Amino acid sequence: MMTAKLYDAVAIRPISAEQTYALRHEVLWPDKPFDYIKLENDASGQHVGAFRGDDLVAVISLFVNDETARFRKFATRPDQQRQGIGTLLMHYVETKARQCGAVQLWCDARLESASFYRRFGMEPTGEEFFKGNIPYVKFQKSL
Repeated sequence: MMTAKLYDAVAIRPISAEQTYALRHEVLWPDKPFDYIKLENDASGQHVGAFRGDDLVAVISLFVNDETARFRKFATRPDQQRQGIGTLLMHYVETKARQCGAVQLWCDARLESASFYRRFGMEPTGEEFFKGNIPYVKFQKSL
């Protein structure tokens, strides 16, 4: 169960794309070359980090194109998962997407994380697909 104390202990703030790379690699694709986690359009994204003190414990990147927003490379350090940090980042991204004029939010989600995205009103669309040997599905919601 989350407590108010968690929210006091975690600071959410903008970061550079480069600051996301180590955590993206460690959590999402540790068996791939480091450059695998870099995105071609990272320079145009809004990158956000969750910090406990000076420690970066979670990252997410938001890309807004007209009325559509997509978040990518959502990664939380394993020892910090299931503590509400991802929920804080999702709320932040939804708010930021709305502020940028987006009316639709989507992501390609690992199938193992489907229940997390459903809690935010996101629904799967389309067929399951694979990145490497990991099953994914597109999730989206109207804002």
